[in-house]
Amino acid sequence: MGSFDLRPLGLIHMNSCRFLNKALLAPDDSNEYGKVCSIRDVEDVKALFRLVPIWTTSLVYSIALTYVPAASLQSIISLSIIHTMPIYDRDFVLFARVLTGKPAGITMLQRIGAGLFLSAMSMVVKALVEMKRLKTAEEYGLVVDIPMSMWWLLPQYALIGVSETFAIASLQEFFYDQVLNKLKSVGLSLYLSIFGNGSFLSSFLISIFEKITGGDGWDSWFTDNLNRAHLDYFYWLLGGLNAIGLIAYLHFSTFCYLNRDSDNFTSIFLALYSNQSHL
Repeated sequence: MGSFDLRPLGLIHMNSCRFLNKALLAPDDSNEYGKVCSIRDVEDVKALFRLVPIWTTSLVYSIALTYVPAASLQSIISLSIIHTMPIYDRDFVLFARVLTGKPAGITMLQRIGAGLFLSAMSMVVKALVEMKRLKTAEEYGLVVDIPMSMWWLLPQYALIGVSETFAIASLQEFFYDQVLNKLKSVGLSLYLSIFGNGSFLSSFLISIFEKITGGDGWDSWFTDNLNRAHLDYFYWLLGGLNAIGLIAYLHFSTFCYLNRDSDNFTSIFLALYSNQSHL
């Protein structure tokens, strides 16, 4: 089957999902002649198909974000975002422009990848801090109050804030830009469904591993006494899943996606973060 010139229709032909081109032809035993579906209809479906790999790999990222800390620690994430945005715009973008020659410094997909990497690193830091906490609890006889400063938690939540700076707005921008105009709402719905499904998957993982690790009289990873629990194992698990998700993302992001990076990344992110803060 030959390729079609979509430029007169305002579409960009993509070589991926070419099996869907069969919908342009009538079946052999059909009395109809010509095309069953229009080129635009096929390209609409292709645009949605191309979003599936990034949507799937982003689910692991959303699982890591579902573990919201107490309000006092949540402020660390907010402050991290507030301080990261000016640094990103004034310093990082200028430096990246010199290296890449791109107006936005790095592409939308690269920003998402950076966010996924930082999310994996935050899980590693969480696991290491939890190991330190358990070791301290063991040294003091598993007492309730452990002599560890709250500031041990600062790096992990700061990393999450920086991760959100890179990934959240870029994911929204990606799912909005990669579909045609009449499917913009579908693209945004897919973006929002990442975090909804991530919450369900997070609860599912906790339920499964609580049953697996809590049998035969053993304390589960999530036992009520945190000094006997092993949240560090769970954080290592999430770190591993994030690493696998990142590798899969790096593979799938080599597909031929449209590259329409926005120059007003900061305004997009701040508007998005402001709206989420009021929810």
